[in-house]
Amino acid sequence: MEETMFREYDLRGVFGRELTVEFARRLGAVYCEYVRNRTGKSELVLSVGRDVRLSSDDLSAALIEGMTSQGAHVYDLGPCPTPLLYYSTYHLEVDGGIMITGSHNPAEYNGFKICVGHDTIHGREIQRLKEIYYNAELPTIDRGSVAEYEIIPPYIEYIRHAFSDMVELPRIKIAVDAGNGAASLLAPELFRALGCEVVELYCEPDGRFPNHHPDPTVEENLQDLIRMVVDEGCDFGIAFDGDADRLGGVDEKGDILWGDKLMILFATDILRERKGEKFIGEVKCSQVMYDEIARLGGVPIMWKTGHSLIKDKIKEEKAALAGEMSGHFFFADRYFGYDDALYAACRLISIVKRKRAQDDGFTGVGSLFEGLPQTFVTPELRADCPEDKKREVVEALKRVFEEHRASGAEPRIKDIITIDGVRLIFEDGWGLVRASNTQPVLVLRFEANSAERRDYLRTFVEGQLKLQC
Repeated sequence: MEETMFREYDLRGVFGRELTVEFARRLGAVYCEYVRNRTGKSELVLSVGRDVRLSSDDLSAALIEGMTSQGAHVYDLGPCPTPLLYYSTYHLEVDGGIMITGSHNPAEYNGFKICVGHDTIHGREIQRLKEIYYNAELPTIDRGSVAEYEIIPPYIEYIRHAFSDMVELPRIKIAVDAGNGAASLLAPELFRALGCEVVELYCEPDGRFPNHHPDPTVEENLQDLIRMVVDEGCDFGIAFDGDADRLGGVDEKGDILWGDKLMILFATDILRERKGEKFIGEVKCSQVMYDEIARLGGVPIMWKTGHSLIKDKIKEEKAALAGEMSGHFFFADRYFGYDDALYAACRLISIVKRKRAQDDGFTGVGSLFEGLPQTFVTPELRADCPEDKKREVVEALKRVFEEHRASGAEPRIKDIITIDGVRLIFEDGWGLVRASNTQPVLVLRFEANSAERRDYLRTFVEGQLKLQC
């Protein structure tokens, strides 16, 4: 059963079922073998962080025990957000690191996000690790060592220095929903250090997540934040997932700022100073985002969904920024290029503070989107499809839609983008069908210039999908 732990982007499972302390201990040991194979180094220095889930302490102890059994020297970072594990690979110059986290999954889950050097592994590399896990006979090596290291203070100091010009700008009032996750450990302190008045919501670490599921991409989970922003008169609100690598937001009116809207704000800010920069979005992002980046003088690039895939693409393209609807934002502009929701929140704070200082008539974050075309978008829709059939169904749909395009029938298809599933471009909208990388479902999304047209495109695509399933 533990074989199901090895996923596309990470290792994940239910604690006490497929995920056990014995699994973590073995993983720590074989990870050392994997890193040695990748780097050619015999002496390894590694870092380990953990989120605030109830099982994380036990898993961390077992993982570190496995690492030291293979001679590694380990920095135990203690409880912290995932981005601080990534930060440690730069700050401590370690050979690799593992973050113990269940991310936005329910409380009974936990897992591992794995780095070699500065890079997180995924796909084939996770399968290579899996092969070593089940097949390697590990040598007897002198035991390594463990040193506790508090990563939060140097991270806060780094951010304070990076945003030092923000402190003297007009104070703003923000609501912060940490979802009782790892962001609780530092988000309020960090934002106050940047000169914000912070209204806290669920900023007490609690691995049971008693107030709501720690996923800011689900509208239901943002309702308490929306009420707090409106009731307290905040400039905006921000929400984090369980390990603070994903960001959600709401404006001063309580309207949700989805990932592609935040991308527009961040890209606009960067393009004020440097035209021609590249920006990477995923296939689920609004066409408005791509069009607006191009209008402002940027180069928008559409890419596959998946934070590890996006992270690779930002390096390949030397892009300034990448983002996903899921709330992962990767700033290579003035930062390291990994997904850090705390840093992304600081960039949003910076944008709003500077706008308030420059414009006495500034009415709030919502006003920054005035002038953008109004479109009507569905949420992310999911259609159940067996794991062994979902990609076959998508390939069949590609053929069906190519034939439809060639026929010139309504609705007329202008273009078909197939970098990740099928994104159909119509005169006045688009539709998407792609296979999920992590679940036995097909993911759909639609956008058009009117609600009626959006629903028409959805009906057309779903009708074709039903014929294939």
